[in-house]
Amino acid sequence: MKKILAIAVLFFAGAFAQPGATVYQSCAGCHQTSGVGIPGVFPPLAGHIPQVLTAKGGRQYLIKVVLFGLQGEIMVKGQKFNGSMPVFASLKDADIAAVLNYISTQWGNKFPAGEKPFTDAEVKALRASKLTPAQVAEVRKKLGLK
Repeated sequence: MKKILAIAVLFFAGAFAQPGATVYQSCAGCHQTSGVGIPGVFPPLAGHIPQVLTAKGGRQYLIKVVLFGLQGEIMVKGQKFNGSMPVFASLKDADIAAVLNYISTQWGNKFPAGEKPFTDAEVKALRASKLTPAQVAEVRKKLGLK
């Protein structure tokens, strides 16, 4: 009976988990379950996503990172990172929006005032951009993030 109860609890907990949390499991190997990343390789998401969202064009940049990946050295909070973010264009628009909403609200992150959650329509609108991971890195440089 205890085993059945434990299975039921796990099932219902998973059923009500944030959809983005499930998608984020594919990200956690690099960015870690705590969102702190891996020094020098994969940047932290914790404490950094709100900074990106406040930059003009930052919202679209985040969508492009997930859709098209990221290649090249970047700076986050004064530290250099030079890992490679894979392309996740195979994800559904709704899943990309869900994972972006998840990382925007975890580990102390909050949407900046006036920002609303990501939508699948936003993702769909940018999907046609067809950028390379190196081009996404150039988009980041234009944001002026350090």
